[in-house]
Amino acid sequence: MNKIYLDHIAGTPVDSDVVETMLPYLKEIFGNPQSLHDFGDEAKSAIDEARQKVAGLINSKPEEIYFTSSGTESNNFAIKGLALANQKKGDHIIISAIEHQSVMYSAKSLEKSGFKITYVPVDKFGLVNPDDVSKNITKETILVSVIYASSEVGTIQPVKDISKIVREKGIVFHTDAVAAAGNMPVDVIDSGIDSLSLAANQFYGPKGVAALFIRKGVRIIPFMDGGIQEEGRRAGTENVPGIVGMGKAAEISKQEMSKRNECLSKLRDKLIKELPQKIENAYLTGHTDKRLPHHASFCIEFIEGESMLLNLSMEGIAVSSGSACTSKALKSSHVLAAMNIPAALAQGSIVFSFGMSNKTEDIDFVLKVFPPIVEKLRKMSPLYKKHLDSKL
Repeated sequence: MNKIYLDHIAGTPVDSDVVETMLPYLKEIFGNPQSLHDFGDEAKSAIDEARQKVAGLINSKPEEIYFTSSGTESNNFAIKGLALANQKKGDHIIISAIEHQSVMYSAKSLEKSGFKITYVPVDKFGLVNPDDVSKNITKETILVSVIYASSEVGTIQPVKDISKIVREKGIVFHTDAVAAAGNMPVDVIDSGIDSLSLAANQFYGPKGVAALFIRKGVRIIPFMDGGIQEEGRRAGTENVPGIVGMGKAAEISKQEMSKRNECLSKLRDKLIKELPQKIENAYLTGHTDKRLPHHASFCIEFIEGESMLLNLSMEGIAVSSGSACTSKALKSSHVLAAMNIPAALAQGSIVFSFGMSNKTEDIDFVLKVFPPIVEKLRKMSPLYKKHLDSKL
């Protein structure tokens, strides 16, 4: 059986050139970057070079990049650290209603400590209206965080417009760009971003390494206590092989982004166009145009996402249903709920995300095997039976 991986939003394979670049730091170059000898200097130089490459991916300064272990850690670091650093100015935080769980739960954690949280709504496409952000800003607002692009529905937010409003008020603006950075152009200077999270495993780098951009002059409380690593802002011995891999992946992504996006958007558009033609009551979720180039998401009415995933997996096709962080929790999607998608329909969510190993033939295979799967599952669905009876 051929296996087709269409779950790149959950994690990408590591590029072979990235692996080759990492290997020496798993063998010969093993020194601790904080050690004051040649072995340590070699490792430190490698980290400095990787920092420059990651900075180049988002057009920041190298000294504004801080390495972490994951996008989740970066988001926790940002939300909690920025809020605590500014709590003398106020206690109000604004986030969107479709943030990743790591932002959502960080905000809820701060709420238990006395901070006030406002959740800005989205429209049916998952878009935040910048005016809604503006209307919710108060004298006590110290932090605004709006996701750059949703991993669940693919919608890209008007980050530049939102940041302009926020920064004009003298408020810190953070964005979770884990799904976006490395997959589309992201420019922290042009967009006026104060803090941004990104992760290597979203752009063909290794898992277990990520970064947080913090604009020079923006105060943040360290999330990890301990040593002096990362300018004292993120303690702990550096993951040198991972950081080197992230740097190489960032370098390649910047070089190949236009080519990648041209290929992947064609696969995306083919599936978005043809899937609803082959399956009745299949609805695209997220924005039709303002969406990630490698992302297509749907709600298939009358059946559950988990059943579709398992049946597609038996055909060798790997996809996801909602965020990878919640796909095993069997919970209703807070993202789809915020978009006012009915709960019964939201249960049938499915996400296809493409990578450079995918071909047009992969989409053709999905379009061949998926409709019979849906038909089979619907025959077992009481909701579908009720739907058919209503049409008689």
